[in-house]
Amino acid sequence: MNKIIVHQVDITHYRLIELSKLADQAKPFYDWVEKTAKRITSSHQELNAILMSAHRAQIESIIYACYLESEEKRPLLFDGIGRVYPHPKACFYFFAWMIRDAPQQRLAPLIARMRKLEILDKRGAETDTLVELILEYRSFVRSFDWLTVREVVIDRLEGSRRSIKGHHLEASVRTALITAFQNYFAIYGNYGKYQQIAIADKQIKIGNHTVDVSAVLTPLEGNSTETILLPIKTRETEGGGHAHLFTRDIMAAVSKLKADDSRYHIIAVIIAQNWSVSELGNINAQIDRVFHFNMNPNNFLGFDDSTQIEFNKYIQKILNHG
Repeated sequence: MNKIIVHQVDITHYRLIELSKLADQAKPFYDWVEKTAKRITSSHQELNAILMSAHRAQIESIIYACYLESEEKRPLLFDGIGRVYPHPKACFYFFAWMIRDAPQQRLAPLIARMRKLEILDKRGAETDTLVELILEYRSFVRSFDWLTVREVVIDRLEGSRRSIKGHHLEASVRTALITAFQNYFAIYGNYGKYQQIAIADKQIKIGNHTVDVSAVLTPLEGNSTETILLPIKTRETEGGGHAHLFTRDIMAAVSKLKADDSRYHIIAVIIAQNWSVSELGNINAQIDRVFHFNMNPNNFLGFDDSTQIEFNKYIQKILNHG
């Protein structure tokens, strides 16, 4: 993206680009809630119309159905740096975002208070709260359509990101992985041959090697999980021997992983100017895929559209065939 310079001052809003990309990955979750609402109410209308007109019992049934969805059909929802919310929290946050600000800071303590005053399970207390909020305030909110919800999600993600100390590059690459998974879910309504996708919310350690972004895939059949690994390497300068050192490090890690009983899919993400073509070839020959961004890492804003499409296709092959 080009910088926006006004009267010699850079006013480019880089954060909005990242948050918009991440907010768009909530669309499959929104679509899934809409399908659930249509099934519960036997309505052909969109989610906005359903929530604006549904009576108390219908809204309660919609929310409960979302909480109780089978694991293999659950979409994912994420915080401001691309970490996956557990499904019950995702359901609570999604409905709360539409009707009330700050669900964790302001609404959760009130629900905890309810549970102390009366004997209530958490899901029941959350559902009762969400139902009453929707019934009371939907005439003021006036819209639950996707474009309105998307703006709210961007705002909530920005607040979430401010409260989280996360690595910028790691968050951007995790967002690309999320996008690839959500793209598949938006098309097929599931995650292919896998029952569950668990994206790590921080770096993981395998032996002596640290991997920045990863996801564990649990198959529908069998107990043998598979793991997607995305090590990230950067270089701000154009010279030096970093390329060779990284190649040596990743090859050592690959040798260790190949000796393991589990199955790994390894994708290297390199963000550096003028990285050695021969070293890129050496890495690419040993692992599943390399994505090289020929730029200073300080200017990296995540996967561009064409690279994201390539990544989507790669993840689709994994989900279809393993």
